[in-house]
Amino acid sequence: MLATLGGVRAAGLDVAVAAPPAGPLADALRKRDVDLLPFDVGPSGKRPSLATRRETLAELLRRRRPDLLHANSLSMGRLSGPVARVLGIPSLAHLRDVLRLSRRAVGDLNAHTRLLAVSAATRDFHVTQGLNATKTQVLFNGVDLTEFRPRAPTGYLHRELRLAPQAKLLGTIGQIGLRKGQDVLARGAALVAGQRDDAHFLIVGERFSEKEESRRFEAELRRAARGVLAGRLHLLGRRDDIPRLLKELTLLVHPARQEPLGRVLLEAAASGTPTVATDVGGTPEVFPPVSAAAVLIPPDDADALAAAIVALLDDAPRRRAIGRAARQRAEQAFDARETTAGLLAHYNEVLVG
Repeated sequence: MLATLGGVRAAGLDVAVAAPPAGPLADALRKRDVDLLPFDVGPSGKRPSLATRRETLAELLRRRRPDLLHANSLSMGRLSGPVARVLGIPSLAHLRDVLRLSRRAVGDLNAHTRLLAVSAATRDFHVTQGLNATKTQVLFNGVDLTEFRPRAPTGYLHRELRLAPQAKLLGTIGQIGLRKGQDVLARGAALVAGQRDDAHFLIVGERFSEKEESRRFEAELRRAARGVLAGRLHLLGRRDDIPRLLKELTLLVHPARQEPLGRVLLEAAASGTPTVATDVGGTPEVFPPVSAAAVLIPPDDADALAAAIVALLDDAPRRRAIGRAARQRAEQAFDARETTAGLLAHYNEVLVG
């Protein structure tokens, strides 16, 4: 949403964002001088009833009287679909997740005028569940190709981690959790570490889920970082320097078990950072085989992950070729300006009806 916000406003649309009044999103909106409408559904497990949340949203919309409502996530799409329909507001919802939906959730989403999936894989998954095939269309996410661009590494991350300049940094970036597969990275890292003394593995991101299984998942990663991978596996937490950090990596490693359309894959491609990723969800749409822009491996296969990493560490010319092809792919398909133009076209079609 933030990647397209500037272009949407430049096109003459008056944008207001309903969002929690505190946190990173609120900070980013205020920095951009965007009208922020306080709307907070509360933390999971402590939220008001669905009916109460919908009435709160309805009151906000009655006051604001927007010409168009854009729900920026599947969960907000479900919440807002029936509200927009009752109030007669043209609306669309973004599908950025691959989740099993109840029949009621499918009906709530189908209440929107249009649904936008971030990949064909995401669209197909949800249409199979019952989403309206005509309403559900595909619009790739985009990234700022100036902010994310090829650039020479500076070594700042090596210095921060007190690593030798020749150390190879292999990083995964994303929310810590089972879907992102950081446990597969840890298993693969142990295999690579036995073959390459110079390989160091970085996990960038934090855990949001408070479920016990998620807590255990993170705890296992931290045990690996203190144990068999001591000094080789580095958990860096949340970072605000991803555009710079990507160019410090020898490889981006993305071992996800599920991926609608990984934003970090687009950012790495735009940065010219060679990538090893699992062949799941929308990832082959980011890196189709003909593009030769990444190495794709099966999910949940630490042996295949380790083999792909070692092969690329041993082949610098191939890494450079993959990085160049990735940048070309980003320019071809994931320019935020093109995404913005596509989004504006959908807005116009929804408004015209």
